[in-house]
Amino acid sequence: MTIQHTWNQHVVKKGNKSIVFQYIINHTPISRADIAKATGLNKSTVSSLVSELLDENLIYESGPGESSGGRRPVMLLFNELSGFSIGIDLGVNYLLGILTDLSGNIVNEEKVHFTELPYEQIQEELFTMITTLIKNAPSSTYGVIGIGIGVPGAVNKEGEVLHAPNLMWENVKLKSIVEEKYSIPVIIANEANAGAYGEKKFGAGKDANNLVYVSAGTGIGAGLILNGQLYQGNNGFSGEMGHMTIEVDGPQCTCGSNGCWELYASEKALLIKAALVQKTAVSSEISLEALLKLAPEDPHILNLFKEIGTYLGVGINNIIQTFNPDHVIIGNRLEAAKHYLNNPIVTYIKEHTQPFHQNELEVSFSQLSTHSTALGVAAFTVESFLQIELVTT
Repeated sequence: MTIQHTWNQHVVKKGNKSIVFQYIINHTPISRADIAKATGLNKSTVSSLVSELLDENLIYESGPGESSGGRRPVMLLFNELSGFSIGIDLGVNYLLGILTDLSGNIVNEEKVHFTELPYEQIQEELFTMITTLIKNAPSSTYGVIGIGIGVPGAVNKEGEVLHAPNLMWENVKLKSIVEEKYSIPVIIANEANAGAYGEKKFGAGKDANNLVYVSAGTGIGAGLILNGQLYQGNNGFSGEMGHMTIEVDGPQCTCGSNGCWELYASEKALLIKAALVQKTAVSSEISLEALLKLAPEDPHILNLFKEIGTYLGVGINNIIQTFNPDHVIIGNRLEAAKHYLNNPIVTYIKEHTQPFHQNELEVSFSQLSTHSTALGVAAFTVESFLQIELVTT
């Protein structure tokens, strides 16, 4: 009976501490009295929990604030520099790595491009990037508190990449491999899910309660925030929208199916179409960046962007009619072509999406450019370290 009572006290205290800490994070700077008033906890409880957080260097005092009649209160602030997080966007032909503080502010960044590397060489590039980011982390109480990696494929709850067709990976135990190398907690996530989370927390989706993030790069994925929470499905495999069939008799996809959306609307589809127009093989000379430079003076390239935009609209229309979101955000590599893609996407949606779905619907491009996924997985590791949910409805 005494053990049960002690356990209950521990659970309540831990819950109260999380409430107080999260309130400080969301309302920094704030006084002890205002925390007690807002949370309904008594002042002595708040004072005790604040003392623990101060001892742990997760918050600090700055004073005093404005008086409401009595003595001016000492203000409490979140110590976002007490630790740092690494977020990696592991793309099909690139690695983007960032080091953030506990509030998601980027303090360092690394990027490398490659072409069709086997797993072993990508792992080598990944380790080099992580090592560099750790080495360049500023001195802090907790150091690097976690490593988050977003991967374009199906990831199970144990951090194993079960299937990443564009990388040609099968059953790669990435979490255990990276943890064994660095002895730091690691989170592996689907890159589109992480991108959706990054947009919700830091980007264009802050005010959206039902958000769809379309990651349009070499392949296509979708991340879903439904009723303010990241939706991952029964086993964490939701969002593989790039592999929904939009053409029954279409060409074969790397996933093994036919007529998948990403065969018509991805960066890879754009480059293949551009090579056909120019009657050459896809090479380093045919890149998204090169096509963006050519587009203003080449009507054929302009038409290619229009075609890709229309096909993006086809898939987004299906997503809208399935989930009825209030915001659709398009990110990843094709965000750079928004000037050419926006009109055909919006036009297709206006002409094909049922009118009641279009009410209070916003369709936009990422404010975070190509950083949505890296910021999202960095936020996952911060949440895990702080043991709180930083995104709330």
